[in-house]
Amino acid sequence: MASTINPVRTPMIEARQPPNQSRGLVGWLRANLFSSPVNSIVSVVTIVLLVRLIWPFLEWSLFDADWLGTTREDCSGDGACWVFISARFESIVYGFYPDVARWRVDIVFALMALLIAWLAIPRLPVKRWVGLFTLVGFPVIAYFLLLGGSFGLLYVPTREWGGLMLTLTIATVGIVGSLPLGVLLALGRRSKMPLIKGVSVIFIEFWRGVPLITVLFMASVMLPLFVPSEIEFDKLLRALIGIMFFWSAYMAEVVRGGLQAIDKGQNEAGQALGLGYWRRMALIILPQALKLVIPGIVNTFIALFKDTSLVLIIGLFDLLAIIRAGLTDTNWLGFAMEGYVFAALVFWIFCFGMSRYSQYIERRLHTGH
Repeated sequence: MASTINPVRTPMIEARQPPNQSRGLVGWLRANLFSSPVNSIVSVVTIVLLVRLIWPFLEWSLFDADWLGTTREDCSGDGACWVFISARFESIVYGFYPDVARWRVDIVFALMALLIAWLAIPRLPVKRWVGLFTLVGFPVIAYFLLLGGSFGLLYVPTREWGGLMLTLTIATVGIVGSLPLGVLLALGRRSKMPLIKGVSVIFIEFWRGVPLITVLFMASVMLPLFVPSEIEFDKLLRALIGIMFFWSAYMAEVVRGGLQAIDKGQNEAGQALGLGYWRRMALIILPQALKLVIPGIVNTFIALFKDTSLVLIIGLFDLLAIIRAGLTDTNWLGFAMEGYVFAALVFWIFCFGMSRYSQYIERRLHTGH
């Protein structure tokens, strides 16, 4: 006689812990910092050390600091004297740019912020046209506004540019110029044409083999010795070209790493569809490769932005150089710490913003592999 199978489960299920219903700050602390005795001890010790280290800095920079005034006599001496920053804020932002023409710099800053915000906010329309205007139209407008000499605008030579304005100019031109040039160099290094590959390899290895200080020095001092005397290159233009070439070599290696990570079957699929080389690169290979190396690309951008301070050695006064020049003023001797902390804060804000936006782009483009 066949045994019958009882479809009903008779044993009772073991009692289990109720689901974690704690939410908010208390729930996060319990789950991440105080989930076990060892974790709790480590968290408490770390918090105590951080408070011991950070609290004196907060007292100096915020609670005991002086914020209002126009001269050093307005500083008590107990904390930071941010009066130095407020009194020299215009020179920190505009450098030696003439007062009557600074509205042009404000327009460029406002337009650049508007374009970046438009491209960064996901749901705004006509992003393709805004991006095209950002790459083509905005540089032309910024050139005529900042330099002047046309449309009745006062001509302002680049030797009078400085401060945050000069830092952003160098960083923007370097970033916008180094990325496409680096992509072309990466494609050239992977080319099967010996001449194209050889030129790309020599270019990349040469610019990666010399320090940026040497590049700037050669561009500023040595380059005029090798060109005819009737040809005059602007000092800022020479620095921009040197920075763009230097970082394009590093960008090329970052992009080449992404190209090598793409399976050759992707390229073969494009060939099977009858696509030419450039269409395969633009529609299939490069979008996947650039998505993989977003951290490396943004890391190069951040390094480029921070290295703009090196233009001081060729006589260009960027943000850090303007602050250092203000420290030599006899009316503000002894306030170097405030100037350097402010410069570090400005650099950190821009670099942190690029880092966070790159993480957002990574999450948005993460479609799995």
